[in-house]
Amino acid sequence: MLNFKPILMLCAALALSACAKEIYDSDDKVQSAAYVHGGQPTLTLLTMISNKNGKGGHSSLLINASQRVMYDPAGRWYSSVVPERNDVLFGVTPAVLQRYNSFHARDTHHVVIQEIPVSAAVAELAYRAALQQGASHDAMCANNTSIMLSRLPGFEKLGTTWFPAKLAEKFGKIPGVKTTKYYETDVGQN
Repeated sequence: MLNFKPILMLCAALALSACAKEIYDSDDKVQSAAYVHGGQPTLTLLTMISNKNGKGGHSSLLINASQRVMYDPAGRWYSSVVPERNDVLFGVTPAVLQRYNSFHARDTHHVVIQEIPVSAAVAELAYRAALQQGASHDAMCANNTSIMLSRLPGFEKLGTTWFPAKLAEKFGKIPGVKTTKYYETDVGQN
């Protein structure tokens, strides 16, 4: 018997991605904002989790490669000093990352930060994959992030999911992942 579920999900994803909002800042903006964090190349999954029910609200991926960028599919965070190219944010300095986390953490949600060291080659593959992923439609953050991650060496068994909390759970089981949580108590006044 033919299973139509994967076909229907693919059609839905294609239809949704056709409506994605594309943002493509200039080469000058992107190059002038480039930030090299240094240190160990890492991938850091950020997951916004409801304080009320533990469900995930959003997934993004901080990539420390030849430069540090954030893959923020279907993200709503914006800063005039952070150029974007189709869900890839450039110039993610420590101050920018703090503002990003602070924007998402509030009385209703906290940020789960899961970092894993990777080789320079894997970090660079993640950076290139994020650039090639294209703009994401709403509600595609965990799906697009998990697809991208599962194509990287060492992350193939991660699989794909549509749910941010499920992605965080699976990512947290990878050996070497260090997990921290970031909380704020404001009422979304960032």
